Amino acid sequence: MMLVLASVQGANPWTGAHPDYFSFANIWDGRWYQIVAESGYPRTLPLGDDGTVQQNAWAFLPAYPVVVRFVMTITFLPWEVAAVFVSFAFGLAAALVFYRMMASRLAWSTSLFATVLFCVGPTSPMFQVAYAESMYLFLLMLALYLMMKRRYWWMLIPVVIMAFTRPSGLAFALAMGLHVVYRWFVRKRDGFSVRELVASITVTVVALVAGLAWPAIAGWVTGVPDAYTATELTWRADYIGRVHLVPFTPWFQGAQWWFGQFLQVSPWLGYITLVVVLALFAIWMFSPAVRRLGVDLRLWVVSYALYLLAVFFPQSSTFRILAPMAPLAGALAQPKSKAYRIGMVLLFLALQWGWLLICWGVDGYDWSPP
Repeated sequence: MMLVLASVQGANPWTGAHPDYFSFANIWDGRWYQIVAESGYPRTLPLGDDGTVQQNAWAFLPAYPVVVRFVMTITFLPWEVAAVFVSFAFGLAAALVFYRMMASRLAWSTSLFATVLFCVGPTSPMFQVAYAESMYLFLLMLALYLMMKRRYWWMLIPVVIMAFTRPSGLAFALAMGLHVVYRWFVRKRDGFSVRELVASITVTVVALVAGLAWPAIAGWVTGVPDAYTATELTWRADYIGRVHLVPFTPWFQGAQWWFGQFLQVSPWLGYITLVVVLALFAIWMFSPAVRRLGVDLRLWVVSYALYLLAVFFPQSSTFRILAPMAPLAGALAQPKSKAYRIGMVLLFLALQWGWLLICWGVDGYDWSPP
């Protein structure tokens, strides 16, 4: 699919017409990660004529470009090739850990098919492009697997690294905190030793600190306390203008923009749609198929959903941003009908193609980034 799209790709801000595979796999945010790997972060935030912060590298966390730069150093590969190699390797590792995680809750065949869905999901091309998603998913799946196995001290490594890979450390801190609360309430029937209590609380605190660390570092280096938040908000300015981040308002702002301005219908239709989607999601969380995944994975999915609802503005990147909810593939994999399973794979492949056409391929001034 990537090769077909590259063969018809016209000249764009990142490549000439008909780019080779590796160049095509490094467009969009891949260039920002390359800037971080080769030049680091600006000490002074770029400002527009109106004095507002402009898009800059502080929105892209350092762990992935650091790993790619290390691979470049020891292999002498160029960025384009090293970045694809790192993403593919972490994608493979993520799939392996995902299978082990599913197998701890579901039957062998169901776990294997859940892994198939994980590998052919609509946004799974992210496993082969210069984005941090595959590295983050590996670390996330490893941390969740260790949580399920109650190996808390081992969790510290992936928890800290993933907080510097993708900005969702606060979501994991919430999930971990809820995990501690749940284990405390069921301690009489499930056991919760003092050693486990101390270890799990430690992981929660470390996750919280790690989640706040990058915004603090950005503020310290640039001298602007809200440098990270101000930088992130520049990506939604084209939609709703310059606004301050007020938690739990972005999705309602998005509903107003997508329905009121883009579709030219009543914004109330957007608000109602959002409420209905949230209600259906909440109901699904209590369905038998999702409950079979276990409390830990459900706590993560709900925590991440709350995090997105609090800070993320819905636009074309939403499909990619939903990838950390991948454990829900375990719920989709449970029907055993062969027709259903073949149909799901074909559907996901079709959605892959649609996602690539809409989000990855560039057509002139493209406002639908992946």
